[in-house]
Amino acid sequence: MAADPARLAEARLYFVTDTSTDEHALREALAGGVDILQLREKDAPDDEILAAAATFRALCDEHGALFVLNDRPDLAAAGGADGVHIGQADAPIDRVREQVGRDLLIGLSTHSREQLAAALETDADYVCVGPVYATPTKPDYPAVGLELVRHAAQAVERPWFAIGGIDGTNVGEVAAAGAPRVAVVRAIRDAPEPRAAAAGLRALLEEETRGE
Repeated sequence: MAADPARLAEARLYFVTDTSTDEHALREALAGGVDILQLREKDAPDDEILAAAATFRALCDEHGALFVLNDRPDLAAAGGADGVHIGQADAPIDRVREQVGRDLLIGLSTHSREQLAAALETDADYVCVGPVYATPTKPDYPAVGLELVRHAAQAVERPWFAIGGIDGTNVGEVAAAGAPRVAVVRAIRDAPEPRAAAAGLRALLEEETRGE
C-alpha cells in the first residue's frame, strides 16, 4: 500500500531511534504525539532489522503514524515501511527510487546550503536539515546553527525537518527560526517519560507556529 503524502505533510514530530528503545517506550512516544517513527540500526543483521521493523510497523499502525527505515532501501518493502531515509554517503536518490518504487517515501539528510539545493533537485519526498546543534548521534558533522534553518524556511517547499540536538530547551527557537517540523533522538529516547517528552516537544512546536 502506498504511503500517503498528506500524512507526511501534516507530520510535526519525527522520532529516530533503534532497538534499544523498548516497545513500551515506543508506544508511549507515539501516544505523546510522534507522527513519524524511524528505525535506525546501522550494523544489525538483516533478520534483526526485519524483526524490529515488524514491531515498529505494528505500533505505527496502532497510532496512525508513518514508519521509516533508515539506510536500507533493500529492506524497506519487506519491513513494511512507509519510507526510507538516506544520508549523504548513501546511494543517490534516483537509484533508491528505482529500488523502492513510487509507493514509498524517500527522505534525505542535508548539512549545508549546497546539499540542500542538490536535494531539491531530486524527487526526495522530504529533507532533514542539520545538525542544528552539536549532537553525539552525528559526531562527524559540525552544528549548522539556526542559519540553515532560516534558509530552509525560505527555500524549501516540500516537507522538511530540522534535526540535531533539538530538545525541550531549544525547540521553540528552532520553530521561531522557521522550522515547522522537527526530528529528535535523545530528547525522547533518553527521557524518563517518553509520552510527556513527546507531548511537550509537540506543544512547544505548535505554540511557536501559532504565534507566527
